[in-house]
Amino acid sequence: MRHIIQILGVAGCALAAFLRCDGISQAAEDSPGADIFQRRCAACHDAPTGRIPSHEQLGRLSPAQVLQALRAGVMREQAKGLSVYQMQLVAAFLTGREPAEPQPAGPEANPCARLPPPLRPTNGDWNGWSPGAGNARYQSTPGISLAQVPRLRLLWAYGYRGSYAYGPPTVVGGRLFTGSSTGRVYAIDARSGCTIFTFDADTGVRTAPVVATLPAHGAARQAVIFGDDAGNVYAIDAANGKLLWRVKADLHAAARITAAPAVAGNRVYIGVSSLEEVAAADPRYACCTFGGKVVALDVATGRRRWTAHMTAPVGPLPPTAEGSGGRPADPAGVPLRFGPAGASIWNSPTIDAPHDRLFVGTGNSYTSLNVTTSDAVVALRLSTGALLWSAQLNPGDNFTVGCPTVNCPVNPGPDVDFGASVILHRASNGRITLLASQKSGWVYALDPQDGAVRWRVQLSPGSPLGGVEWGAAADERAIYVPISDALLPPDAGKPGLTALSIRTGEVLWHVEAPLGECAWHERSNCLHAFQQAASAIPGAVFAGSLDGHLRAYAARDGRLLWDYDTAHAYQSVNGIATEGGSLDIGGAVIADGRLYVNSGYGRLIGQPGNALLAFVADPP
Repeated sequence: MRHIIQILGVAGCALAAFLRCDGISQAAEDSPGADIFQRRCAACHDAPTGRIPSHEQLGRLSPAQVLQALRAGVMREQAKGLSVYQMQLVAAFLTGREPAEPQPAGPEANPCARLPPPLRPTNGDWNGWSPGAGNARYQSTPGISLAQVPRLRLLWAYGYRGSYAYGPPTVVGGRLFTGSSTGRVYAIDARSGCTIFTFDADTGVRTAPVVATLPAHGAARQAVIFGDDAGNVYAIDAANGKLLWRVKADLHAAARITAAPAVAGNRVYIGVSSLEEVAAADPRYACCTFGGKVVALDVATGRRRWTAHMTAPVGPLPPTAEGSGGRPADPAGVPLRFGPAGASIWNSPTIDAPHDRLFVGTGNSYTSLNVTTSDAVVALRLSTGALLWSAQLNPGDNFTVGCPTVNCPVNPGPDVDFGASVILHRASNGRITLLASQKSGWVYALDPQDGAVRWRVQLSPGSPLGGVEWGAAADERAIYVPISDALLPPDAGKPGLTALSIRTGEVLWHVEAPLGECAWHERSNCLHAFQQAASAIPGAVFAGSLDGHLRAYAARDGRLLWDYDTAHAYQSVNGIATEGGSLDIGGAVIADGRLYVNSGYGRLIGQPGNALLAFVADPP
């Protein structure tokens, strides 16, 4: 599921350790944060294993980030019962700085001198997760030729108000729209970097925004639609940032919107994910009740049109080892266990409007109950949400962060979700293929009619942070697959970029992730995994690495064309202290002769930063 779970989410022990009590006693209330950390957290974070972040990694967060996560962000449900003062104690100890109450952010320092002309979408836009509904992350009219790629240079840098970069931007009609970890959504002039407007959501916005045309009084206008970490979906006016509507996609306390919405006709389609399997690290938590879903909303009003559930209705499980997720019911009052649960949707829906179909990939299940739509590619009727078919490619992947001891299903699985969007590929000869890449390290070609496997190729051993995290790119001939394999031993992991024939699955070429010293000179945090989603233009493929490097490779043979280290300080156009870091989540966005990328995710692994970078290509 987690697919890069927030450092505060996976942490479990540092923050979720609190959750193992109804609250902290008055004595603890008056004690230093170090004492609380030592009693509740040190057992995990002073000697971390696997994906548990170290004390050092937690210390890279800002005090405001810790508070935001506990009060309104990903740890909001788990932090119930804690006072603000208790949260401040821990934040001060972890970060070495006194936290302050969050204040409303002021305006950016670089407003555009004049209002831009009306927004007019073009064929060269990058709108949402991908320029096209097939989610191939391929820009056919980039305004950058293959010969110009080696001449890409930095045009401007923009600084986010936060200690890390979040989801990818979208570029439509010369305007760039992007969310942030603080919840601020920006409209920026794509050429100059001046700020057109900002909008402040309730909490962090990780989705790529999508621009949709709305009918209004007989004239066309555009809305920017996005989701946040609390499960809210927003539509704001693309001209001025005014809120048009806001709805809750899911009332579950752990629900969140991770991936970009997809728009077709007069509807917007949203995949819903959750961090409930993080909450399951608390032995007092009644695991588990969330089920992944796709929600269809009216694009003009936000009215719900249909909901497609990825799990059967949830209910209490019998107090047996199997039914309680591997632990018998606690006679001392531990709540009953529930199920089925899981199958979160972390990726942007893929639309096949001519055939009235929508495709998503799903994550693991949370309990031992069978969920046939977990770790699957699922096809829905676009008009109604009815299930057409489900191709489960990893049965039995039942997992929570509490494994192997707390709220853990029997025989827990490897946690290898389909976090990446499915690619709907239409070849020039008319052949249609679904391409799905997974954290397991496997890449599949499926028949869109029934989900039958046409070919499958394993490129790495995979792991919860291995295989394909965020997505591949595809052109007419090949799919370009970035492999992460972060945290696997060097002799096991296979980080790199591989081109596969879409027709046969044959490996056309492969390049290993380059090794080198990271700019931040911390060996323990210097990773060379290709974890960011790939992007492609005619003749070239862009792949971002956790070492901060954005690289371009020749699509024909994998030859290195360009390499830029984003992990350094910048003079930002909006006056915010700005520094790049690891490249993760959404990859390069190419539109109208420019390339844009966020640098500095670094929430679980890698180096944090807060940079939005714009590049332009000099003529050859």
